[in-house]
Amino acid sequence: MSSRLFVFILPFVVIAIFWAMSRYESKAAHDPTHKGFFERNGTVLGIVFILLVAFWALFLVTLPYLYMVVESFHPKLPPAQRGGPTDVLTIAQYKSFFINPVDNEVNGIHIYAFAYSIITSVAVTALNFAICYPLAYYMAQAGTAQKVRLLMLGLIVPYWVNEILRAFALRLLLASNGLINQTLIGLGITDEKIDFLGNNTGLYVGLSYAYLLVMVFPLYNAIESLDKNQVEAARDLGAPWWKIHRDVVMPYAKPGIASGCTMVFMLSAGSLAAPQFLGGPSTLWFTSIVYDFFFQSFNWPRGAAYAFILLAACIAFVMLMLRMFKVSLGETIK
Repeated sequence: MSSRLFVFILPFVVIAIFWAMSRYESKAAHDPTHKGFFERNGTVLGIVFILLVAFWALFLVTLPYLYMVVESFHPKLPPAQRGGPTDVLTIAQYKSFFINPVDNEVNGIHIYAFAYSIITSVAVTALNFAICYPLAYYMAQAGTAQKVRLLMLGLIVPYWVNEILRAFALRLLLASNGLINQTLIGLGITDEKIDFLGNNTGLYVGLSYAYLLVMVFPLYNAIESLDKNQVEAARDLGAPWWKIHRDVVMPYAKPGIASGCTMVFMLSAGSLAAPQFLGGPSTLWFTSIVYDFFFQSFNWPRGAAYAFILLAACIAFVMLMLRMFKVSLGETIK
């Protein structure tokens, strides 16, 4: 029980440490022309902002994740035995990811599901970037204001519909008797129905479509601030279009590229609706396994361990993207 109580104490200790560090740094580099937070926003509004951010960060992000980590180091026990002598810290839940506790053999199914989810999420991220980069560049540098507004409207309006409903709609379109198959057969393009859901095409389409905006807007925000004269100068010097993007646009838009790629990857790897509704009968998505541990077998410790493994993989991918694009975490959220 003390380990679970530690979860609620640790965030406040961390906040106190960061507050002390910020106070020390502000005194060490005092700028008389710089207005403080309360001077800019007022005392009442500043306190409201702090309380709202603190509530969101502590109770909706930090505490659930910390509790999940602590829970992953406990055995599965009935409620009456929690906190008793048998409720000890163990790494058995993490070991079960590699070695199946039922037969003590390599847990190939779960390892495959994890690898498949990560690789597919990387592929979806690359596909989204290939689709969204030309669109973002056109909106930021080439398109007229009226066309940009229409494109923005066309991108945003479909997202007024719930993600689950959009997944159902895609399933109806991609089904064996769906509109796409009927159209292909009616036009004589194919003689047989294509199993879009069985070969996971529906999964790739659903994941890519679900997170288009998450890729478009960071790219648009990064490219929009690029001085058009730089592009014109490169074009006047005879640079082909692909060199202009490689040497001028992409290096400038690196923070937006890193931000969009990391968000699309993390959302895809943690997606649940698209794999369940658009995946084939043999599709095994890692988040579905985590969901089953939590809500089917009620093995919360093992589900928490699997969820933390996925979280660690996502964090590693984020660090890799920041390292590859040579940008800091602060630059990606500007």
